Amino acid sequence: MAYYYKEPSHTFSEYLLVPGYSDSNCIPGNVSLKTPLVKYKKGEEPALSMNTPLVSAIMQSVSGVDMAIALAREGGVSFIYGSQPIEKQAEMIRKVKAYKAGFVESDSNISPDKTLADILALKAERGHSTIAVTEDGTQNGKLVGIVTSRDYRVSRMSPDEKISTFMTPFDKLITAPEGTTLKEANDILWEHKLNSLPIVNDDGRLVAFVFRKDYEQHKENPLELLDSHKRYVVGAGINTRDYEERVPALVEAGVDILCIDSSEGYTEWQSRVIKFIREKYGDTVKVGAGNIVDREGFRFLAEAGADFIKIGIGGGSICITRETKGIGRGQATSVIEVAEARDEYFKETGVYIPICSDGGIVLDYHITLALAMGCDFCMLGRYFARFDESPTNKVMVNGSYMKEYWGEGSARARNWQRYDLGGAAKLSFVEGVDCYVPYAGSLHDNLTTTLSKVRSTMCNCGATSISEFQNKAKLTLVSSVSIIEGGAHDVVVKDNVNHE
Repeated sequence: MAYYYKEPSHTFSEYLLVPGYSDSNCIPGNVSLKTPLVKYKKGEEPALSMNTPLVSAIMQSVSGVDMAIALAREGGVSFIYGSQPIEKQAEMIRKVKAYKAGFVESDSNISPDKTLADILALKAERGHSTIAVTEDGTQNGKLVGIVTSRDYRVSRMSPDEKISTFMTPFDKLITAPEGTTLKEANDILWEHKLNSLPIVNDDGRLVAFVFRKDYEQHKENPLELLDSHKRYVVGAGINTRDYEERVPALVEAGVDILCIDSSEGYTEWQSRVIKFIREKYGDTVKVGAGNIVDREGFRFLAEAGADFIKIGIGGGSICITRETKGIGRGQATSVIEVAEARDEYFKETGVYIPICSDGGIVLDYHITLALAMGCDFCMLGRYFARFDESPTNKVMVNGSYMKEYWGEGSARARNWQRYDLGGAAKLSFVEGVDCYVPYAGSLHDNLTTTLSKVRSTMCNCGATSISEFQNKAKLTLVSSVSIIEGGAHDVVVKDNVNHE
């Protein structure tokens, strides 16, 4: 007969942390959120760690180039979505790796016969204020000028005015030749008080830009996550179908870590992918796997050779797997059981395999709870989809700005590969929705607030590191009445009162 769990599974909202003793050293400024990203042996250091315990979800509506750069700058990692042609995903990886090298390929380009209206549309789409004007409007066309926000005034100009009439022409630009070092380029920026420096080849074609803000941002972001060549760390999602072609292309592009993107990880298909990577690259190419929700699933992927393991089925805000298939488990219960299995495996083998909580994060404190329960980092979709850096459109809905957000299992994404059941061309039903999330501004501003909450709570529990937090944390289940009690109640909140 079927197996029945004796206890119901729980979500993060059903738990609270109980404070512990805090000494005078336990202040938020002393808290380190450094965490391992890949497995390591006892007594050794992991090959990859993060300074912020967050990664962005492997989703079309979340993890693009801008998100990868912004999150690496804050100490986390983005996994560029794999539900796209191999060459496009590899190109996105190259752009992220090239960005920190200081030479940024221009993705905002236009031809001189276009208009101010076209400039404004491109700026709204890309979010960049520096736009290259090339003869043919392509990324590496012959550079004829540059447009920045200083070159036009919307209130005083016709939207039909040609770019050629107000751009800064090539003969007025300070440029540098291809082959210029980053130090030389930064010296030119400072000497001439420039915000950007175009790099051109002998034919006058645009090669890249170097921006003053990149130098300044490096100084302002001590937690940024860099590889041995001082480039941003970036991950990529792969599937269980075209991995023999996709993985080599991503490795050649410079990806730092891979992750199998699947709704269910306790399958032979995932072990085949990991085996392929191990046979071809040994341990030099790192790959995470999942998703699973219990100790058996963890053990399977651990023995298959996964470098980290993702937890969660059906807990995402856009996921309807539980609704359509009746399969899944409460995220908190899943994390607790898998963390126990991870610790047992570590005692047996001396190998520590990081675990990632994927889904179920509704409020900021849920991240803190997930860490306390044993996960090493969290994968977030909705959280990051709200920000400027996500690759989706910002739209006005009922008077409020929103960002588009859709699941990989939705009809819009058409990412049937992540629901691989052994060769079916596609599923006959969806497991994700297409929706909006409230626009929240920049990643940096929001993440700073979120991590401040995490650090503060860790101090309340007497911990200044994630490992110490997990050892000292005391968690309690709460009743439905306790949940109501925990918020504002029996009062009229001023923000909700109409003062007109």
